[in-house]
Amino acid sequence: MKTLNEILEGVKFDLVRGDLSASVNQIQIDSRNVQKGDCFIAIKGTASDGHNFIEKAIEAGARTIIHSDDYQNTNEQLNLIQVQNTRKILGRVAANFFGNPSRKLKVWGVTGTNGKTTTSVLLFKLFRQLGYKVGLISTIDVRINDNRIPSKLTTPDALSLQGYFDQMLRNDCTHVFMEVSSHALDQGRVDEIDFDVAAFTNISHDHLDYHKDMKDYIRVKKTFFDRLKKEAQAIINLDDRNGKIMIQNCAAIHRTYALKTMADYKGKIMAESFEGLHLLVNDIEAHFRLVGTFNAYNLLNVIASCQALGLELDEFLPALTALSSAEGRLEQVQVGNRKAFVDYAHTPDALENVLKTLNKVKAKGERIVTVVGAGGDRDKSKRPKMAAIAAQWSDLVILTSDNPRTEDPAAILKDMEAGLIGNLSTKVSTIIDRKQAIKTACMLALENDVVLVAGKGHENYQDINGVKIPFDDKEILKEILKSF
Repeated sequence: MKTLNEILEGVKFDLVRGDLSASVNQIQIDSRNVQKGDCFIAIKGTASDGHNFIEKAIEAGARTIIHSDDYQNTNEQLNLIQVQNTRKILGRVAANFFGNPSRKLKVWGVTGTNGKTTTSVLLFKLFRQLGYKVGLISTIDVRINDNRIPSKLTTPDALSLQGYFDQMLRNDCTHVFMEVSSHALDQGRVDEIDFDVAAFTNISHDHLDYHKDMKDYIRVKKTFFDRLKKEAQAIINLDDRNGKIMIQNCAAIHRTYALKTMADYKGKIMAESFEGLHLLVNDIEAHFRLVGTFNAYNLLNVIASCQALGLELDEFLPALTALSSAEGRLEQVQVGNRKAFVDYAHTPDALENVLKTLNKVKAKGERIVTVVGAGGDRDKSKRPKMAAIAAQWSDLVILTSDNPRTEDPAAILKDMEAGLIGNLSTKVSTIIDRKQAIKTACMLALENDVVLVAGKGHENYQDINGVKIPFDDKEILKEILKSF
């Protein structure tokens, strides 16, 4: 338990009324979780404003309210603290409350459009296999050693993050591997985290429903590296033209990786197949179970990151070669002789990478049948690009519903179809029902063909009008393929 004075250390605030020596039981940003003696921080979100729930928080027992809008209350038992922006101070207050736990951990973070989940999960698996107690914060889930907590966001809110770090410390974790989204950077969710290693994967078209343009998207990503301490290390993909931008004026130590240009970790693909990659890294050759050029980049990132965290190559390389990719990332679903893959690819670049990989490793005469859609209430400009890429790199394509959210699935698919210029449309059909689309793809695929179901990966639901309906691409594929 902390006092108000302690949790407000380093925060600019006005004491509207109250006692700064008052104790704080817990910090809450959801009025439904408030209990007696808690501090409620009213956050303005995109969907709702916490200021509208202050009275409910007080009814539930909150004794301290931190707010940014003007607020009046005659209850003399309340402590009222006003700040300029509650979202911006949340991380500082949460870090103070939990005792700045990230300073006692080795924290590795990764940002970029694609590859964040794969690299963070690989590092988590690797360190666990080597005997470390570690934490993971990813799109798939949050893990504290072997305990799994469902994940709602790629990067949770600042309060949850500090709480997770505290739990990890209490469970003797030494390292944390986490994804850092552009939303999290822009909203200050990670401002009070003491990162020891920061990695950059790549930047391509994504999140333009949130960022005003690509320039802004890149600017926000760069802030991750601008804030690094000089003792930290930045791991950068030099083959992405934005890599050098990330480390301009970055005080941290730089480590670079690449396949096409000279770098600290220079990779070369010697051979690849459905079984994996044979990769040359500097002067060391090894075979890995991951498939595709994009995974070669992910592996280089992981290798550079391991050494940045103090591991020697001979200490971790044998274990790394045995690891499979993250759940739902070009994950093979094989029933009998049928080859099918599930992948999370939901950006033009990610979809193109996956399809290029499948084209490269498939045998002559084998066809690729792709099932893909696009999410609702998200960046509409990538929809026609996704359809065009699917048609360009596949033999047959079925456009279908993804997570339509509050949009009409038919309207989303119409947006996608706008990208089918010329004869691309001849190989594309549209089936709104996702299960039926997957079934049709499996029926159209000959015995040696490859089926790709893209867009949802690890997700086990469809988000339709605010309701998450159980739906797992992998389980659907298994069920359908067993009937052949």
